[in-house]
Amino acid sequence: MIKDLPILRNNKINQIAFVVQDIEQASEDFAKLLGIKKPEWFLTGTSDISKVVFRGKPTSSRSKLVFINTEGVQIELIEPDHEPGTMREFLNTVGEGIHHIAFDVESVNEGLQNMNNHGHLVLQTGEFTSSNGCYAYVDSIQQYKTLIELLERDEPHHISQPETDCPPLLGTTKIEQLAFVVKDLDAATEAYCALLGVEKPEVIESGSYEICQVEFEGKPTEADSKYTFINTPMLQIELIEPGTAPSTWKKHLEEHGEGVHHISFVVKNLDKRIQVLQEMGYPVIQRGNFYNGKGRYAYFDTVSDYKVIIELLERYES
Repeated sequence: MIKDLPILRNNKINQIAFVVQDIEQASEDFAKLLGIKKPEWFLTGTSDISKVVFRGKPTSSRSKLVFINTEGVQIELIEPDHEPGTMREFLNTVGEGIHHIAFDVESVNEGLQNMNNHGHLVLQTGEFTSSNGCYAYVDSIQQYKTLIELLERDEPHHISQPETDCPPLLGTTKIEQLAFVVKDLDAATEAYCALLGVEKPEVIESGSYEICQVEFEGKPTEADSKYTFINTPMLQIELIEPGTAPSTWKKHLEEHGEGVHHISFVVKNLDKRIQVLQEMGYPVIQRGNFYNGKGRYAYFDTVSDYKVIIELLERYES
């Protein structure tokens, strides 16, 4: 529910962007997952066209890009060159993975001022190559555990429905959730609610082992945690604060710190989808039932190919 005006005057997350080492391979992998034809990449323009400024200095940074439409948010794949830029910096320091989420804005300058008023400083700016418009990234890692991109377009942007070439491996192309592991759930929730202009959701405590029956790396665990779900028009944000018991969330926080943990797809016949992914070489990391017993989930070690953990959710019909 909308409570206040979103910081960017818009709470529609329209893009999840991945930085990758090999865009050809990443495009092939995502095409296989989504059941689409392999998309072709294009190279961003030279500095006289793209006008990239990174940390206050002009740069000749260029990247190979691919845009993939899904039933919800658009997926962007980015392979940067070795010139200074936020994508190259991310690849050198963090590695492959989700680099940012994006919002359309009426004015990048106004959006940057609003973000600056909330302590989020500009990181990189530039102009589009394949269409008219401009973009800006803000340094929002501390508050949102990922970068935020602002997109200003001369013409309204419409994400068309994906054209599938064969059935999607998971039976769907829709990314249901983007989930972050955080140290302080209350602080992260406050930050996202301010960004999105929504009311603060309830905090959910993990259920008992008798209900959840969680297995992490093949061993039973309480997997204690607390979390919140924040709905946006195209994507649900999940924030997770792990407890003391072993879990994939606790391990991620210890080994990688706060940040993106997984993306989720809602599926039917979870056992069938588990078998498909396992046969492809993606082992189950953790599985269990929902805290309220109204469904179940499984996380898979898909980072090597998809640069993020994939979670499958099966909701029981009431």
